[in-house]
Amino acid sequence: MYAYIMTKVISLSDDAYELLKSLKEEGESFSDVVRKTIKKNSLADCGGLLKEDSKEWGKISKELLEERRKSKPRVLKEF
Repeated sequence: MYAYIMTKVISLSDDAYELLKSLKEEGESFSDVVRKTIKKNSLADCGGLLKEDSKEWGKISKELLEERRKSKPRVLKEF
């Protein structure tokens, strides 16, 4: 029986690579770092990061509304 591990090549900017490298502990692969970082963080962890009266919040809110207007309405099927 043979086990094949599929790999993917990704490109990172130098600063992203350095950040990923700084999170890497001895004996860990970069895949391990990515897995633990993604598992550790969830959307709920982001709550409260931006104050609603900040410039950044206004920009994001505006962009979200524009994207919602562009999207097609979804049709929900009853089961």
